[in-house]
Amino acid sequence: MHIRYLSENHSILSHFLAQIRNVDVQKDSMRFRRNIERIGEIMAYEISKELEYRPIEIRTPLAIKKTAEIETPIVLCSILRAGLPLHVGFMNYFDDAQNGFISAYRHHYNNDDAFEIKVEYRAMPSIQGKTLIVVDPMLATGQSLAAVIDVLLQSETPDNVHIAAVIAAPEGVELLNQTLPDNFYLWIAAQDEKLNEKNYIIPGLGDAGDLAYGPKL
Repeated sequence: MHIRYLSENHSILSHFLAQIRNVDVQKDSMRFRRNIERIGEIMAYEISKELEYRPIEIRTPLAIKKTAEIETPIVLCSILRAGLPLHVGFMNYFDDAQNGFISAYRHHYNNDDAFEIKVEYRAMPSIQGKTLIVVDPMLATGQSLAAVIDVLLQSETPDNVHIAAVIAAPEGVELLNQTLPDNFYLWIAAQDEKLNEKNYIIPGLGDAGDLAYGPKL
């Protein structure tokens, strides 16, 4: 697996990352969603550099211009529900992409810190021979993403897979790096220090889904 760290050099990305972490800014859920969306746009731009392009000719009002367009067929897939604002950011740039949605959550079967990942709802177009981009704001243990990838690849094989995470823990990055093959690319806006005893990212930002859409039962 190939890993790309996007905040190694400061850009406007650092500005948006600072705002989504700030507890005072987080009180405005609309602003939180919009900043996640803008981070998605930045990540989509960076991923676009790895796609395949074909030469084309277009007619301007004055002449014919040789240029290029994306040749790669793209499927965007977000993990519900926290992935939705990030998904919108990617859609803003990859407007011809097909779109899929899948659910994954931690099931605490003993009502303690132990959990298993349950993948239930799935609505996907075909990914056979296409470029699959899976977006999820938080990469903590990596178990949710690994489970989602396993389900998505059960019956079809994309040409390559890009995973976009806004904030990642080193434990989750290591899990994916050990299990995913060479045609996978992991894009990380920011990598944090560690996971705590409850497997939450430190310093992180809290629950991205709750901050975007309100608390759940």
